[in-house]
Parts: sequence; C-alpha cells; structure tokens
Amino acid sequence: MRSVNVISGDYEYDPEDPPGYRAGAIHVTRALEAKGLAVKSFVLAPGETVCPYHYEYEEEWLLVLDGTIVLRTPDGEQDLSAGDIVAFPPGPGGAHKTTNRGEQQARLLMFSSAREPAFAVYPDSDKIGAWSGNKEDDVMLFRRDGSAGYYDGEV
Repeated sequence: MRSVNVISGDYEYDPEDPPGYRAGAIHVTRALEAKGLAVKSFVLAPGETVCPYHYEYEEEWLLVLDGTIVLRTPDGEQDLSAGDIVAFPPGPGGAHKTTNRGEQQARLLMFSSAREPAFAVYPDSDKIGAWSGNKEDDVMLFRRDGSAGYYDGEV
C-alpha cells in the first residue's frame, strides 16, 4: 500500500506562481494513485496565499496541520490554527481564500470530491475556470464578460 507524508514530504512549487501565491504542494491523490477524493497538502511561507478568492460547485474542506492562517470567506476573515477544520459549501456561500499572515510557515490539507469536469468562480477578478478532466485539455480561464452566443462561429 502506498503512503505519503504531508509533514516531511517533498513539496513542489510551480515556477509560474507570482509572489504572494507561492504555495508548495503535495498532490496526495496522485501520490497514492487514489481516485475518490481530490486531496492536496500545501505549505505556505509567511505572506503567501494558496490561490485567489474563489468558490466551486462541490463541497471542499480545509484542515490546518501546522501554523496559523487567515481564512477569508463571504462572512469576513478569521484566524485558523493547527487542528482547525472547516467545510466550504458549493456555490458563492463557500467562497474562500487562505493566507499566511503569521511569522512561521503554515501547512494545510484541502480535500473535496474528485469529480470532473469541475468549475471555479473567482469573484474578485470576475473569472471562471473550467477543468475538463482530460489530460490533453488544459484549464480554461475566462472572464464572465467575454461571452459568445451559442451559435457564434458555427457553420
């Protein structure tokens, strides 16, 4: 049976992430060759954020493993520390953003169902992201005001 250690494991960083969004990640689901849940562990240096404020159309959970983070939701901001766990409901009420404003590194675990296609909405930038689930299709990000008619471009 496979195992992965989210405390001492090797976290990968995406070189394309801009300052303020440089979170290290372990793709737990991939490492375990699992299918039923989408699980990632993140490590955040002070001043870093996992991803922009967003919501999805499935339930997502967050467990703080180490350190403290500031969680932004539609209700405002709150501090979370090691051992705190929260669930984000599908849709706008589940919008969230996790930032390390402390002086120590923070580590957290995010998990949800592994259903694809999947969609996320980014209210601050008015974008929508779509993940098809096909490896040959990259994530598609677009602004909500960039609409096209249903038959636009069709012959």
